[in-house]
Amino acid sequence: MHGHDIARTERMEMYLKAVYQLQSAGTPPTVSRVAEYLGLSAASASEMLKRLDQQKLIVSDNDGWHLSKQGLKVANQVVRRLRLAECMLVNLLEIPLPHAYTEACKWEHVISPEVEARLAVVLKRPKICPHGYPIPYDDNEDPVHSQTFLHEAKDNQKVTVCQIPEADEKLVSYLEGIGVLPGVSLTIKSVGPFKGPIMFSSKTGDHAIGQELASQIAIK
Repeated sequence: MHGHDIARTERMEMYLKAVYQLQSAGTPPTVSRVAEYLGLSAASASEMLKRLDQQKLIVSDNDGWHLSKQGLKVANQVVRRLRLAECMLVNLLEIPLPHAYTEACKWEHVISPEVEARLAVVLKRPKICPHGYPIPYDDNEDPVHSQTFLHEAKDNQKVTVCQIPEADEKLVSYLEGIGVLPGVSLTIKSVGPFKGPIMFSSKTGDHAIGQELASQIAIK
């Protein structure tokens, strides 16, 4: 495959992953949201999304763009490689968690099916990545977005963290420092009124975070 073909394929996969991630979060994948997710202009995002539509990889409706059956297959493959790479980097190579997502993004486009299959075996087929997101082994598996988030917790409730944001290294480092990681139990002390801070305790002590950040942390 020529260099420009590789670049075009990687760009296509990036957009399909963006639509997948937004659908997973329950966020309508509009042009502006896809552009914001990728850090690109709305004009660039609109042009590429139209190309993917022409290739029948996405379809549009009143809520924005959504993955077609074929687009979902490609997106699941990309996300699976990404999250297996994260597991490899953190669990085998001991790369710090805050750096795992950025590094794994470099791998998601180049891991072959053979290496992917071997990674799954060596890693004992993990169900989730280090940030808590499910690894889609079925190419036809729909993105999951029925979740409860920390800002929905109640006073004196005990919760378990399921997922944390993955892309922002400084944010992941901060959450790691205050003990907010997948699988960790938190005790909610109080939820401030009018979108006030959420006070909670973890293994590292008592902490407070704002509603905006809490809305990105999935719990059960």
